Amino acid sequence: MSASLLFSFVIGYFLLLLVVAWVTSRNSNNDSFFIGNRNSNWMLVAFGMVGTSLSGVTFVSVPGTVGDFAGNVHKGFAYFQVVIGYFIGYLVVAFVLLPLYYKMNLTSIYNYLQKRFGTIAYKTGALFFIISRTVGATARLFLVIFVLQEFILKNFGVPFVVTALIILVMILLYTFEGGVKTIVYTDTLQTTLMLVGLVATVVFILNNLHISVGDAMRTLTEKGYTTIFNTDPKSGGFFLKQIIGGAFITISMFGLDQEMMQKNISVKNLKDSQKNMITFNLVSAGVNFLFLLLGGLLYLYALNHGAEYAQATNAAGATTHQFMVNNQNVMGDALFPTMALQMMPQAISIIFIIALISALFPSADGALTALTSSFCIDILGLKRRTDLTEKQQKKLRLTVHLSFTVIFLVCIMIFYTIGSRSIIDKILDLAGYTYGPLLGLFAFGILSKRSLPQTIAITIICLVAPVLCYFIKQYSVQIFGGYQVGIELLIINGLLTYLGLLSISKKAEALQQ
Repeated sequence: MSASLLFSFVIGYFLLLLVVAWVTSRNSNNDSFFIGNRNSNWMLVAFGMVGTSLSGVTFVSVPGTVGDFAGNVHKGFAYFQVVIGYFIGYLVVAFVLLPLYYKMNLTSIYNYLQKRFGTIAYKTGALFFIISRTVGATARLFLVIFVLQEFILKNFGVPFVVTALIILVMILLYTFEGGVKTIVYTDTLQTTLMLVGLVATVVFILNNLHISVGDAMRTLTEKGYTTIFNTDPKSGGFFLKQIIGGAFITISMFGLDQEMMQKNISVKNLKDSQKNMITFNLVSAGVNFLFLLLGGLLYLYALNHGAEYAQATNAAGATTHQFMVNNQNVMGDALFPTMALQMMPQAISIIFIIALISALFPSADGALTALTSSFCIDILGLKRRTDLTEKQQKKLRLTVHLSFTVIFLVCIMIFYTIGSRSIIDKILDLAGYTYGPLLGLFAFGILSKRSLPQTIAITIICLVAPVLCYFIKQYSVQIFGGYQVGIELLIINGLLTYLGLLSISKKAEALQQ
């Protein structure tokens, strides 16, 4: 497949986004950027959020996990355990958190912490969101940029850092003016193209192998690719851990995340916002299952075209599994790009590239916009600045927006230096550390009636909890007799934060005297 042809489609796609951005950002102001003038259509928000929540990580990484190994058996559809948890978590967001945000008429959800506990808790919550979203968004961006670099731009001799810079400038250009008002529409377009790519690839493989979906599921089951539930209580992938952990990840990474909630609270009213959440929840679960089915089909397609499993020894002397295609190990994140761009017809290669960049932009544009919003509103207090005109506020916002673009570039280069075979595992791990303090802060505010003193101890507790979690995870096998801490790390982190806040709290009446 010609790299020049693929690159021309990338450029054409970007020009389309610029046209959409130009149309939607006309007559926009700061409220358009931050909350879309609270006038977004709930159906567009729901559909567009599918692309935002799935991102390029789901598009590339989830299919690759199906044939990967957990010990000596395939992981199969084990990721769906987490998806079940997501489903539960979205219901909590819809019927617990959204009513709270609408009742308080929030622009930034972290204003809840200010009204409940005061400025220090508020700034601490906003700070952890900024850290969490920056790390998560750049990890997702890294994966897709890496694919574009390896399969397209490397052929032109373009260094990785230049590829990353080009992509970030593209995102910056079409989010610079309109913010949320623009990305509600661009996300809808991007989600459509991503899902078209997913369905087209599934249909092509089924036709190529001359099998139906039922035949495919039977074959995948025979090969051990469809196992969902892990019943080993000591394993990090134990099904109860995965389901409960998935629910809390959704509550934290979605319900306590300004990027995702910024789109939800841009909807006209609570009822429509809840419709948006329920619709999104159902569609998202179905799409995730389709990605797992695609993963199984990709392995079947590869095996049918000469691929084979092999074993190797890593630097530490341990035996590892490999999936060899044309003498390349393509297990994990490399599977889908390699199959689509090297072993499938040109039409599928083009569809894959368009779908891949469609998966890239929704997670990146929303993150950049939400981080700008949170920093301006929560850290700089832009909404409370009566000394600045609308024009001065806009200039400050654009400066912050540009600054976060530079920070994104630095973080992407760090991920490039570290490298990873399956970035989705890294993202879930990082979420456990960075979202835990947010979970603890909001849980303490919602579940208790106690108050917190205005002290830096709040921030210290939120910083210490993730550090303790790091040591718990590192030494859990030795400390707990073989028990491995997995996705439940987020819950442990939130609980430690909650207990720390409880230790410095006072009864509300006593604090007010």
